[in-house]
Amino acid sequence: MKKLNTRLFACAVIALTTISSPVLATTVVEPVPVSVPGSAEPTPAEVKAAMENFRALPRKERKDRIKEAKKMMKEYRADKRAGKAAETDQVLLAILAILLPPLAVYLKEGEINSKFWISLILTLLFWIPGVVYALLVVFDAI
Repeated sequence: MKKLNTRLFACAVIALTTISSPVLATTVVEPVPVSVPGSAEPTPAEVKAAMENFRALPRKERKDRIKEAKKMMKEYRADKRAGKAAETDQVLLAILAILLPPLAVYLKEGEINSKFWISLILTLLFWIPGVVYALLVVFDAI
């Protein structure tokens, strides 16, 4: 899940830097195809069009964009380590804690540890205590 979020963030950074450039607005001749709403992965046509647009930029502009993307990635990773990551992860984990409590605890902790086993046992005994415990772990109350 962490790798997926990092990849999605990297794609978003590259897309934003590509869209926000005034040079790009003058160089784009054909429209870029849009992916299906709700899909996390860009279509091959989108990737190809973005790469063509990126290659059409002057060398200095390409270097600047790559530097900016690396800087934003570094800031994102620092924020994530500091606990300032996007709240979408926590919302998804909360939903997952209601549906599958041990899985939510595992994804939050990143490893199988004592919290995972407690959640699994509580869920097997009675589902509601497992949900309550998983929600407490997801929201860092325990």
